[in-house]
Amino acid sequence: MLPLDPQADLGRRAWVACPNCDDRQGCDPCARGRTCSTHWRYLLSNTGSLLHLQCPSCTHVWDHETRFGATRSRRERIVDGP
Repeated sequence: MLPLDPQADLGRRAWVACPNCDDRQGCDPCARGRTCSTHWRYLLSNTGSLLHLQCPSCTHVWDHETRFGATRSRRERIVDGP
């Protein structure tokens, strides 16, 4: 299990499903797509619409493309993937 990233800040959070654990299973607010006081992720940083996240439950670190707002350039999407 990884330690929390030094950039992890309780004030910067995102509500995205963790691809590593299923800690939102059985949570009514999460099932409805609402923000939940338990099942949030640390927002470590972002590059446009690409979020860099860490799960506080399992400490998994991953990138999540929101495709919302300021997106990365077309070249970055082709090189990095969708």
